[in-house]
Amino acid sequence: MRSLSPTDAAPRADRSASWRTVRRTAPYLWPRDQPWVRRRVAVAVGLLVVAKIITVLTPVLFGWAADTLTDPGRVPGGALALGALGLTLAYGLSRILTIAFQQLRDVVFSRVGQRALRMIALETFRHIHALSLRYHITRKTGGLSRVIERGVKGVDYVLRILLFSLGPLVLELLLTAGMLWFLFDAWYLAVVAVTVAAYVVYTFVVTEWRVRIRREMNDQDTRANQRAVDSLLNYETVKYFGAEDREARRYDEAMAAYAEAAVRTNNSLAALNFGQGLLINLGLIAVMLMAARGVQAGALTVGEFVMVNTYMIQITSPLNFLGSMYRDIRQALVDMDDMFDLLEQPAEVRDRPGAEPLEVTGGEIVFDRVEFGYDPERPILKGLSFRVAPGQTVAIVGSTGAGKSTIGRLIFRFYDVTGGAIRIDGQDLRDVAQESLHARIGVVPQDTVLFNDTIGYNIGYGRDGATQAEIEGAARAARIHDFIASLPQGYDTQVGERGLKLSGGEKQRVGIARTLLKDPPILLLDEATSALDTATEASIQEELRAMGRGRSVIVIAHRLSTVADADRIVVLEDGRLVEEGSHDALLARGGRYAELWSRQSLDEELAA
Repeated sequence: MRSLSPTDAAPRADRSASWRTVRRTAPYLWPRDQPWVRRRVAVAVGLLVVAKIITVLTPVLFGWAADTLTDPGRVPGGALALGALGLTLAYGLSRILTIAFQQLRDVVFSRVGQRALRMIALETFRHIHALSLRYHITRKTGGLSRVIERGVKGVDYVLRILLFSLGPLVLELLLTAGMLWFLFDAWYLAVVAVTVAAYVVYTFVVTEWRVRIRREMNDQDTRANQRAVDSLLNYETVKYFGAEDREARRYDEAMAAYAEAAVRTNNSLAALNFGQGLLINLGLIAVMLMAARGVQAGALTVGEFVMVNTYMIQITSPLNFLGSMYRDIRQALVDMDDMFDLLEQPAEVRDRPGAEPLEVTGGEIVFDRVEFGYDPERPILKGLSFRVAPGQTVAIVGSTGAGKSTIGRLIFRFYDVTGGAIRIDGQDLRDVAQESLHARIGVVPQDTVLFNDTIGYNIGYGRDGATQAEIEGAARAARIHDFIASLPQGYDTQVGERGLKLSGGEKQRVGIARTLLKDPPILLLDEATSALDTATEASIQEELRAMGRGRSVIVIAHRLSTVADADRIVVLEDGRLVEEGSHDALLARGGRYAELWSRQSLDEELAA
């Protein structure tokens, strides 16, 4: 996907990108498996054609009405029988019918457009969740959400343009040109053709120039939104460092760049509108001068003069729409282009064809000479091998950067190993369906992030469709039920964005409760208590130990005191296993683990 950074100066192939966007959007108009959509589209097109035919015939009625007042001899007998008032009334009714058919067309098509909007929004949402963790940690949420918002909003507009603007506009121009040729002569058609051609060329050239300015404005808008979102998400950090003015300056710098781009966009729009108006009015003047000379020479009636004027006005309206339509559709395509780039971003981790569900019979986890690095130039795990027996608790410890958290990410298959294999009960994780793998592993992370919803919703997130009794049972097991019951709104208490209304220990217990509700056979505790104070950590450790009974557990730990009772401890250093064994055995060996233990014990004594 193209970088969201406003400094990205790499030019894109606008034309090919636009056609790609049209190709991606068009199938929503005519889905093979949705006949009701095709019926609605067909009816809408039929209504549109009828409306255009009425539109083209309307000036003839107006011209006849004028001739009944000045030169009745030039009016066909059938029309003359209606008289001036009848023809005027017919003219008015034709205009009303045109509007009625256009609005009915919109009513019929509305459900098609909204369906397309919903389907593409859902497709984008699913795809974002399918992308790898690597992708998400390199993208800013604020900018990404802005890209999606603008892109999805452009879908309904583009669909309407495809069906109700390009084809109908050409149809109306052809019908109007044919009427001018049939009723008058080829010179009128020639003037109209030159005017339309000049208008279209001018509009396309200037709009392409404006599109580049619009893209810059979008980039600056994205940049400002990123800064606003980042600042608000880090509200406490801003306060800690008294950086309110600094954040305001950064935001204002981005908004100033956006404002400058917006001014240039508006100025270019004024230039485009003036040029379009000039060309249209020059063509109108030329045709009306020709018609006036025809009236003076007796070749045309006053009614035909009026008819020519009405046709030119009718041409002006769709041409003005062509200008705004082309501007808007190019802007919409720019907005949608980033979204379709996102949709074409391949998922780094994919299920292999025919991947079978993971079958957990005992919960044995084997790392077999695993190699991995986030960057090929910087390997993290270097031939790592160890085994977690069914129902066993194995702790992973080591200094910062040894690769501990990477092990958790590989087990959950956020990334695929670059060498060796990880197996659960003999099944290579690359050969099983990701959905089944995720369903059988429960994770309690270092920082439990909660949805901005109720406590009950956040606990119930552990298993879709869980009953209130099951939610409360999980809360009791996590020893948080009494706290929740003491709140005025109980389980309906809102936790705030990212759970900020709860303390660290309370959030952690909610995380434990929802993992207990999930009831997975394999448990991954990724430094689940390292961010807590000693007292809170001690109480939560009891819940974690109870949670691990009967399950295969991998504990990734920084504080060695929290894993002293693990069945086995694996010591990592620079991505390699340097020691493994029980706590007592490792201390007796006097190696790397004993060194880490002594250092942490000393630090704790000094801190006390």
